[in-house]
Amino acid sequence: MQRIFLIGFMGAGKTTAGKALSELMNCSFVDLDYFIERRYRKTIRQIFVEQGETCFRDIEQKMLREVAEFEDVVISTGGGTPCYHHNMRYMNEKGTTVYLKVTNSELVRRIGNGKSTRPMLKDFTGEKLANFVDEMMDKRREFYEQAHVIVEVEARDIVSDASTLYDCLKSLKSSS
Repeated sequence: MQRIFLIGFMGAGKTTAGKALSELMNCSFVDLDYFIERRYRKTIRQIFVEQGETCFRDIEQKMLREVAEFEDVVISTGGGTPCYHHNMRYMNEKGTTVYLKVTNSELVRRIGNGKSTRPMLKDFTGEKLANFVDEMMDKRREFYEQAHVIVEVEARDIVSDASTLYDCLKSLKSSS
């Protein structure tokens, strides 16, 4: 039985790499945000706006605990998931956590290119976006760095990233 949790900031490639990794591992893939949206029939943004972040984080914790019972699965978490309700400790206990590490400047570039899919950041440009990423990473880094495995995915070559993740997980498994 395998349970892999991918963590990292938005734009790190958790969903894309997770899908590719799950294929290499011949197991299921779950995107936690998408799982929440399907269950609640609302977008993450709608939940934030209508019910607030505290309520969203409670929902997120509940849904994380549900998907963490799945077996032979790669789970892509939201960027903030590890930072609330002792979720990082919980994921470390339930499976293998993998931090997809990307420099702040690369995150700004990626997020800037994909702002249309991230409505909450649509008004963030240039320095404002860079300051947002710097501030959020300062708060989240301590949680991300508690992961069992840290993999730098700066180049954003999904095939290579997934292969690197797969190799890291195989070596981790063989050493335990």
